[in-house]
Amino acid sequence: MIDSNYSIQDTHRTVGTGRITAGEGPTVLLRRTYQAPVEDVWDACTSAERISRWFMPVTGDFHPGGKYQLQGNAGGEILRCEAPNLLRVTWIFGDSPPSEVELRLSPDPGGGTVFELEHTAVVDPAFWARFGPGAVGVGWDLALLGLDLHLSGGKRDEAEVQRWLQAADGKAFISASSEAWGAAFQASGATAGEAASAVQHTTAFYTAGSGTPA
Repeated sequence: MIDSNYSIQDTHRTVGTGRITAGEGPTVLLRRTYQAPVEDVWDACTSAERISRWFMPVTGDFHPGGKYQLQGNAGGEILRCEAPNLLRVTWIFGDSPPSEVELRLSPDPGGGTVFELEHTAVVDPAFWARFGPGAVGVGWDLALLGLDLHLSGGKRDEAEVQRWLQAADGKAFISASSEAWGAAFQASGATAGEAASAVQHTTAFYTAGSGTPA
């Protein structure tokens, strides 16, 4: 069973600004703790076989300078890989300019792993004004939920995932995630009205079942 409240409440979200090769743009950061050792979380995030169990199938040449491609989604180049603590890749989705994703893992004093994922992109100002950080943030929340299920011993079933996304529980998760990103957006300097508008558009997009707006 997917525990939506657990995942939403246990993830810290921050919105900022960063610089990448393509230029300067907004950054979304997700931080949470998984009750699994660093080496296990690293393997789950870098092994093609395991990635397919909680995210989506991936192919490529998995070393710095190599390319990867997520089936039906983003692809890019592996920029840095320092096992078991840091992975940085370019993230190219459709016709959008290349963005960059950095994964950082560190030991938690309680025996688990502190997981940080930072995604920096050059974004069309009109798109950012309409959707805000939730455009990409909700998608990452869904991915981290899958990772949590995987590390807890669960198994991803794509048909079950799609049914869940269309059901009340899945839509409640999306709404809660979108609201959480709205709060992070406002904390970063957006007005209450700007944050509320972004939440409304992001939630409507994801709950309509159209996929990811970013």
